[in-house]
Amino acid sequence: MTRKQKRGILIGAGVGILAGAAIMVAFALRDTIVFFRTPSDVVEGKVDLDQRFRLGGLVADGSVERGRGTKVKFAVTDTVETVPVSYDGILPDLFREGQGVVTEGKLDANGQFVADTVLAKHDENYMPPEVAAALKEKGVKLGPGAEHPGSNN
Repeated sequence: MTRKQKRGILIGAGVGILAGAAIMVAFALRDTIVFFRTPSDVVEGKVDLDQRFRLGGLVADGSVERGRGTKVKFAVTDTVETVPVSYDGILPDLFREGQGVVTEGKLDANGQFVADTVLAKHDENYMPPEVAAALKEKGVKLGPGAEHPGSNN
């Protein structure tokens, strides 16, 4: 075998190993990727029951119901559609009706979103970029704090 052939085999083996590693990383990360969805996406059936995702929008007015202990039910809306949410945990201090929220979890068989994480905006003007973009797409007029540099707001 010539030096050129040995070098070609070495380079081919290196590329094969790198490709195999990239495929293994992609499969490992496949289950940790969490997609952002709006209530309209959920109602339109764009989400599977066993799929973990982030649901973002506004906490619907009059929807917060506190249960026993740390259980709470509320609804997230994008002003077009509304999705009921249940959460068992301590809510962020800034969580309230009419404010932007991002929840993370899964849909149950009844179409209710079961959240294991609730994130609220951090001041009176800020809104997460995904929520702001989704609400703007639905025709909701946003305040100046909801606009993000580099986005189409």
